[in-house]
Amino acid sequence: MVFFAKNNESMTSYNPQEIEKNAQSYWMENQSFKASESPGSDKFYCLSMLPYPSGHLHMGHVRNYTIGDIASRHQGFHGKNVLQPMGWDAFGLPAENAAIKHKASPAEWTKNNIQQMKAQLMDMGFAYDWSREISTCDASYYRWEQWLFNQLLEKNLVYRKQATVNWDPVDHTVLANEQVVDGKGWRSGAEIERKVIDQWFMRITDYADELIDSLDTLERWPEHVKNMQRNWIGRSYGAEVTFDVCDREDKITVFTTRPDTLYGVTYLAIAFDHPLAQLAGKQDQAIQTFNQSCSHTKTAEADLAQLDKKGIQTPFFATHPLSGEKLPIWIANFVLSDYGDGAVMAVPAHDSRDHAFAVKYDLPIIYVIASENHDEAMMQPGTLINSEKFNGLHSDEAKNEMIDHLVKLNKGQKRKQFRLRDWGVSRQRYWGCPIPVRYNQKGEVSSVPDAQLPVRLPTDITLTKPQSPLPQHPEFSQTIADDQGNTWRPEFDTFDTFVESSWYYLRYCSFDQHEAILDDRAKFWTPVDLYIGGIEHANMHLLYARFMHKIMRDLDLVDSDEPFTHLITQGMVLKDGAKMSKSKGNTVDPTALIERYGADTLRFFVTFAAPPEQSFEWSEGGVQGCHRFLNRLWQFAHEITTSSQENPDLDSSVCEATKPHWIQFQQSLDQANRDYERYQLNTVASACMKCLNELQSIRAIDANAAILNTGLQELLVLLNPITPHITHQLWRACGYGDDILLAPWPKARASMMQSDRVEWVIQFNGKKRGMMNAKKDADEATLMALIQDHDSLHRYLEQMSVVKVIVVPGKLVNIVVKPT
Repeated sequence: MVFFAKNNESMTSYNPQEIEKNAQSYWMENQSFKASESPGSDKFYCLSMLPYPSGHLHMGHVRNYTIGDIASRHQGFHGKNVLQPMGWDAFGLPAENAAIKHKASPAEWTKNNIQQMKAQLMDMGFAYDWSREISTCDASYYRWEQWLFNQLLEKNLVYRKQATVNWDPVDHTVLANEQVVDGKGWRSGAEIERKVIDQWFMRITDYADELIDSLDTLERWPEHVKNMQRNWIGRSYGAEVTFDVCDREDKITVFTTRPDTLYGVTYLAIAFDHPLAQLAGKQDQAIQTFNQSCSHTKTAEADLAQLDKKGIQTPFFATHPLSGEKLPIWIANFVLSDYGDGAVMAVPAHDSRDHAFAVKYDLPIIYVIASENHDEAMMQPGTLINSEKFNGLHSDEAKNEMIDHLVKLNKGQKRKQFRLRDWGVSRQRYWGCPIPVRYNQKGEVSSVPDAQLPVRLPTDITLTKPQSPLPQHPEFSQTIADDQGNTWRPEFDTFDTFVESSWYYLRYCSFDQHEAILDDRAKFWTPVDLYIGGIEHANMHLLYARFMHKIMRDLDLVDSDEPFTHLITQGMVLKDGAKMSKSKGNTVDPTALIERYGADTLRFFVTFAAPPEQSFEWSEGGVQGCHRFLNRLWQFAHEITTSSQENPDLDSSVCEATKPHWIQFQQSLDQANRDYERYQLNTVASACMKCLNELQSIRAIDANAAILNTGLQELLVLLNPITPHITHQLWRACGYGDDILLAPWPKARASMMQSDRVEWVIQFNGKKRGMMNAKKDADEATLMALIQDHDSLHRYLEQMSVVKVIVVPGKLVNIVVKPT
């Protein structure tokens, strides 16, 4: 047996660095993982969420990409036509901040980081089709994003309007609510301001119903992820109620899911930037001061729930649409203009927030649902009281009758509402995709013609401060004159990076198509069969990608409704109980581990440590244990006698002494196959370890070359998706063939699956102390003799006397003992 090494020398010890270089060179020379749209075979599109090129691979990347790589390689062995690509989510604020810190160009900084991370990914041996590599900061990529924006603009699926936003005064950009932590910017730590600016939006709310309804079709998504999206979209049914403002032509429209409590309204609450609130501020300095203080209000729902409720009364009143009562209008810090219509009807008797506000400001509280306790809000539905002709109705019945009554009076209508807001896609920073529009002197908007795309982002920029240089860039900021004498300036905002990552998986399919955004290859490969990434992306990236896929479908660019068939949200890698991060100083460098132990050891460890969806604690000892296992595998392959011919009647050559181990090998093989199918990859790794143990036991009893070589071949193929380098090298070195990727996938032998032996549970005083393999029909005397001779179980009998032995045939032995 020849173990290939440098200079054709025999490699008798496990040298992962040399082995892994050999395997990776072979894959590259043979283009082993280049995907093609081959007809006649089932496709398998496997994708891990593309990384941001920070320059350093972290353990979260290693785990995520290892899961995807195992799945891809496993499906390849089963004859699937596999696509597994990789690319870079290369735009974004971190590159700007790093460029400012290092006095560099974001473009150059990003390019260097991509080169570093790509080298690290290649060192891990991931089976990527690198010919399809994309980078979202390349004009060849974002040119088609700009084209898509033009299509949406034409179909009125994007629009520009003034909106109240979270403004970070240090980073000089808009932040989403989720990026505001304790009222401060998540990166800068600056106090967030509420600011009204012009923003571009995509009409994701036009697809809100379908985004909720089609979640039911995603049978292979985690239920908690689907529930997160349902709650985020937040579909609710109720009534739109119109309140006339006294002595004015204004009307205030509110949405409520509880029209049955309408007679309990005692005041209206509006947002600080509601037109009436702004008008009141102009008339009263105290109100203006209050409005200004509200501009710093935290807007995340968790913050609003904990917010100290504050308000101020305006000089305006509204008329109750049914009772005709005069209701005061208050400005309240818990009402936001971008939720609903910036106004709520306050029912303090039946809403805890309204109740707290009413108590604080001594406002009336009227119970309209029967309740015995009038000291707090009664939230549950019930029987109506104090509601004129609706008294005595149950809430469920009253809701419909109240809405019908409002419709007749032209004071309201039935309405469906969503918590989801339209997607704000513009950012006031430099390092992003330019938005392909321009403005004339009147502020009118025109899209940049498709023939003039891409609108290129200048890359000859060295940043010195966190502010976009585009308005001052001599070339980018140039105005253009048209035939009518109008001059047009470009848009200086750029796209939110979530726009790029919402459709990148499609561009992999048509990576070299230069005449269109996609071609029919996108229909061939999509939907993605398996998608792997963190749970933190559930309500942003995953939602945006689903929305974008439906847009692509409606443009006839894809022929499926959803982008990702099966979703795995991998758990975190923890150290000292906390997620690894640079800020905590608890990171582990994958490169150093690869140099010390090899990529296969690292791959095996992150697979073996826990099921894919669960987090696990980092363990250097665990890594060392996995390295020892691979060393044992190498040594075992090196020591056994090879045979080029497999015994055609292999089962008959198994002697009685080795038969239990060969049966256990088959059972472990069967378990691994089942666990591969359900992505229970940690138990696949454990089954591979059991297989090696059984082969070593067989060798110690009877060095049957046919059995040992057959078992080793099957183990190597079984292990290959997890540890591809060592298995590639051993396959060739043992003379099994040139390429293990062409080997048949191993299946357990049915003839050897039936056994007269089972694993017995061994208990002492009712506590499980271990397992023991023995015949199904073993009697008490035989079992006790085996326990007394067992390597670990015998110690529970030391200095003990046996009181009683309870045997459950074929399953369990419970030995009652007491000290002698």
